[in-house]
Amino acid sequence: MTPPVCTTASDAAAPRTQTLTYPSFASYVRARQPVLLRTARSLTANPSDAEDLLQTALAKTYVAWERIEDHRALDGYVRRALLNTRTSQWRRRRVDEFACDELPEPEPLPGGDDPAERQALRDAMWRAIMRLPARQRAMVVLRYYEDLSETQTAEVLGVSVGTVKSAVSRALGKLREDPELGLVR
Repeated sequence: MTPPVCTTASDAAAPRTQTLTYPSFASYVRARQPVLLRTARSLTANPSDAEDLLQTALAKTYVAWERIEDHRALDGYVRRALLNTRTSQWRRRRVDEFACDELPEPEPLPGGDDPAERQALRDAMWRAIMRLPARQRAMVVLRYYEDLSETQTAEVLGVSVGTVKSAVSRALGKLREDPELGLVR
């Protein structure tokens, strides 16, 4: 900041002859934009937000361009505009958290949340499927693991749709009665 200068009325009437480092706003922006952008990036986490922040601060500087007496202190003015703008944005930010008596957490599903339990169920199911006869095992795998329709399963195995239906029904009955799967349920 420069020290105040006392002037007389005759000095005030005379035109000022101040040498400007940046005679125009455009030349200032061209010369200092990379440095100011680094400052803006240090204030925000997102590079796009930093560019927006700098543009807003430069717009405020442009409006005040004629009122800024000491153009040697422009960087400080723009940095202060960056900081004030960022503070205003931070204060205006939208908060989506609300205080409440009870947590809005969903009720946990029994046995569905623990990955170890899910893996134990998968392993038990696969062992039970491996104990099925080869033909029933093939039909169950095609229907439920490969997600084929009854018609597609019949075509792949070269049997009728009725054979697929009955064999899958018997296989599912055996799986329901499997003692290892009963322990997991």
